[in-house]
Amino acid sequence: MKTEFQKMRSQELYYFSDPEIEASLCHAKELCSRLQTLTLSSPEYRSVIEELIPGIPENSAICPPFHCDHGNGITIGHNVFINYDCVVLDGARVVFEDNVKVGPCSQFYTPQHPMDPALRREPCETSYPITIGEDAWLGGGVIVCPGVRIGKRCIVAAGSVVIRDVPDDCLVAGNPAVIKKRLNIVSEDKA
Repeated sequence: MKTEFQKMRSQELYYFSDPEIEASLCHAKELCSRLQTLTLSSPEYRSVIEELIPGIPENSAICPPFHCDHGNGITIGHNVFINYDCVVLDGARVVFEDNVKVGPCSQFYTPQHPMDPALRREPCETSYPITIGEDAWLGGGVIVCPGVRIGKRCIVAAGSVVIRDVPDDCLVAGNPAVIKKRLNIVSEDKA
């Protein structure tokens, strides 16, 4: 039988009042709180961010302040930069592939509350993973909704709300974000 934490990571309905989930939330909130008083050049920054987000590469950075639900549900690739005041609700996995750039005040939401109002009264939800593809650039104030995959080399205009998948090499903008143009990008991996 799956634990509530395993259900959370498996896109199943789970109860976030579960003690294991609550412990993970508390751990992340303590670390996020410590981060708020640090800068990228603070001596203790690297140890705190590595405890919060296990496996974050040395050449990637997240500018405090930063908020997340668990931290252990976030995967950061190489050379990723996430600017100030971002929020990642990582009930499901949130993956930032290599060379991703994220503007300030961007938000990544994996939780989805039940559609049934009676069930919504319960402390339960389902979470759907988010992936931001390699070399993508998200402007400031972007919101990415549950279950969305943003393709490689995409540009998401500032203030956009992304509610559906975005194919590789697209510029999207708006609320909801729509494809404004296909990008003709020549890169080594496409050549």
